[in-house]
Amino acid sequence: FKMDKTPESYLDLFPLDAIVYLTPDSENVLEDIDPDKVYVLGGLVDESIHKQLTLRRAREQSLRTARLPIREYMVRAPNARNYHSETLAINQVFDVLSTYYETRSWPAALRAGVSSGKGYVLPETAEQ
Repeated sequence: FKMDKTPESYLDLFPLDAIVYLTPDSENVLEDIDPDKVYVLGGLVDESIHKQLTLRRAREQSLRTARLPIREYMVRAPNARNYHSETLAINQVFDVLSTYYETRSWPAALRAGVSSGKGYVLPETAEQ
């Protein structure tokens, strides 16, 4: 993957209608990757999770939002802490997106990027 680093904001580099801000709080499900879009991963990096913060930021910037289809392809796994989180680290989101781009399979992509520690598993894993 080719990556460039720049101090410039994505808002200055790309047209607003080309940007999709990925946030676990979006009501829009990412169904496919559009090569003509620019996906913002980890728009905020913070040690703690602030619900709705990334969604609010994207709305303030008039950006389209989407979330990974975790709820659509995975199920909550029973665990001692009753912990379930759709918030992923940047590297996990990147793993999901790159695996999906290569395989065109959300189950394969989510298996690659969503650790069982998040409290979600694929349905076939839950049955085992």
